Amino acid sequence: MSVTLADIQSAADRLEGLAVRTPLIESPALNDRLGGRVLLKAETLQRGGAFKFRGAMNRISRLSDEERTRGVVACSSGNHAQGVALAARMVGAPAVIVMPQDAPQMKIANTRYYGAEVIFYDRYRDDRDALTRQVSADRGMTIVWPFDDPFIVAGQGTAALEMAGQAAEAGAALDLVLTPVGGGGLAAGTATAMAALAPHAKVWGVEPAAYDDTLRSLASGQRERVDPAARSICDALMSPFPGAVTFPINQQRLTGILTVTDLEVEEAMRYAFAWLKLVVEPGGVVGLAALLAGRMALEGRTAGVILSGGNVDPEQFSRILTDAAP
Repeated sequence: MSVTLADIQSAADRLEGLAVRTPLIESPALNDRLGGRVLLKAETLQRGGAFKFRGAMNRISRLSDEERTRGVVACSSGNHAQGVALAARMVGAPAVIVMPQDAPQMKIANTRYYGAEVIFYDRYRDDRDALTRQVSADRGMTIVWPFDDPFIVAGQGTAALEMAGQAAEAGAALDLVLTPVGGGGLAAGTATAMAALAPHAKVWGVEPAAYDDTLRSLASGQRERVDPAARSICDALMSPFPGAVTFPINQQRLTGILTVTDLEVEEAMRYAFAWLKLVVEPGGVVGLAALLAGRMALEGRTAGVILSGGNVDPEQFSRILTDAAP
């Protein structure tokens, strides 16, 4: 099932007054370093600390009265968990979240703070989708998938909808857009919005080097799985494979995929803190990391970069800030 600009605009109407219209930030120091213009969409400042609230609220706001009474269940390492928990609380629906045992403590604590029940699983041994379906069957809850739902994709696309408008307000024509890629919901929504609003802009997805399933899937033409032995600090982007809904959209609309190492991600987090005064989590900073690492030369062009989340444990963030790469 495809997603259109009209779907994204409908989601924006749903989110009016509920989601934050996050700022588009420009740094002269960053522009000077990269030799172009960089506009950073700070979804770190979104409700729940990440873009995920957009898709979650767009989906949950469409529940029937009966579905809302029964509640919702979702699986997530943290940002979708928080988005679902918050959106469910706002509409008065119970929420259960299936989360990996090694999810960041901040994400677990915030998910519980918003009122959701948390059920843990082992991300390397258990089938999270099967567990989610079992909870749904046992409790009659509606599943809110993290990316494989057109309403989720449309909701995530509202970040790019805003970006396009804000760039125009700033007198900027976007030449390229960089978005993180996990299951592909944000990328699919972003690429769909930009295809309609800024068709000359090239939309690139960015993945952790160890979780390059979308890169390999685009090369093979079919959805590829991540090596079970793969590890990354980018917990928000550790989806085991591209989505059935999202992959065809990204296959059609993404220009390509860039990858970054964990060390490059850590360097970008340090840069964002020192120069932009922003706290960005590992999975949220991959687009900036790709530019800082030279994966994409700017050379007088204008790039839009989605900083997709800022939910990072204090201990991890402190280590990354103090343990600079040699």
